Amino acid sequence: MHESIHIAPILLTFGGLFLIGLMADLLGRHTPLPRVTLLILCGLLIGPEGFNWLPTFIDQWFPVLTDIALAMIGFLLGQNLTRKKLKKMGRPVIGISISVMLMTASVMFLGMVLLGVSLEMALIFAGIATATAPAPVMDVVKEVNAKGRFTNTLLGVVAIDDAWGMLMFSFLLVIAVMISGNGHTLEALYYGLWEVSGALLLGIALGFPMAYLTSHLYPGKSSQAEVLGLVLLCAGLAEWMGVSYILSAMMMGSMVANFAKRHRHRPFEELETFEWPLLILFFLLAGASLSLESLMTVGWIGVGYIIFRILGRLIGAYIGSKWAACEHTKYGWMGVAMLPHAGVAIGMALVAVEQFPQLKEPILAVILGATILFELIGPVATRWTLIRVKETQTAIDRKNPLKDDIHNG
Repeated sequence: MHESIHIAPILLTFGGLFLIGLMADLLGRHTPLPRVTLLILCGLLIGPEGFNWLPTFIDQWFPVLTDIALAMIGFLLGQNLTRKKLKKMGRPVIGISISVMLMTASVMFLGMVLLGVSLEMALIFAGIATATAPAPVMDVVKEVNAKGRFTNTLLGVVAIDDAWGMLMFSFLLVIAVMISGNGHTLEALYYGLWEVSGALLLGIALGFPMAYLTSHLYPGKSSQAEVLGLVLLCAGLAEWMGVSYILSAMMMGSMVANFAKRHRHRPFEELETFEWPLLILFFLLAGASLSLESLMTVGWIGVGYIIFRILGRLIGAYIGSKWAACEHTKYGWMGVAMLPHAGVAIGMALVAVEQFPQLKEPILAVILGATILFELIGPVATRWTLIRVKETQTAIDRKNPLKDDIHNG
């Protein structure tokens, strides 16, 4: 009886969160808001900023759920980085991703300098602004069942965006340290190089054995235990090594997609059965962790950060699509679909604060405030873009699941 007193709140909390996720999913089919935004809003409502219904143990669970959810997202993104797909759409993916990164950083730096921000802070904001949150983009694509060249290119760009962003952030942080004379230049450079290279090496080291297991250990079927075990092992090792678990899981997924001789799609299909329940918890708890106070204290620098990041994404996608000679002008709108901005950006901000403790308050206020706004409008922008380029399933098809049954039967 004593144990049930402690277990009951845990079971009731997670049961309630899953049901809230179900309602958000159903509501998202009948409103312009994607379910990601609805989940974040629900989390904000039940969290400390709202009715404060969540028990305190949630604070300990959220970091664990975040690592697991983003590792799964990274692994699923890896299936878009195959030799066949990159050969088919490599120029748009590389061109748009690099252009968006460079233009976002450039516009942010110049804009911040014009606002009178110090060079160090302008460089830091320029590096952080390059990060894109992959989880909302992936979920919106699945929610509207988007398919086509634009969608494939978008997923490819998002898959490698964090790698480019981390390199750019590390480079700009080193320059900021050199300008300030803090004396930690080598430390900042080492962090950036290890964050990316260590993650890629870990993904390769785990990816080859997983590709072999997928092809040989269970012929005709990929075990759910195999997939979950290796993805969680990858996330745990990445956390222990201090590297990006998104990049390491993404590289592992890419290795499986490229080198598994048979059943290469099975691991991704198996993982997708677990993905949505975890993402429900992830987005709800992400919303519950948001602080409206940060949004209210950002000031003109925060407003500038939001505007400059949007402009950088739009200009970068347009220039990148022109360079890549994309067939359709719709690729220029890809920057709108890349507005989500969350966990990686906050991680970058914390790293920058370690190097510049005297800038802690303005950096965290701006990044946390901007994150709240982009968490809410980013998924909406992604959904709008996919509808605009006409690669989503029709509303009738989404609301009529019998159509597929009749077609398959």
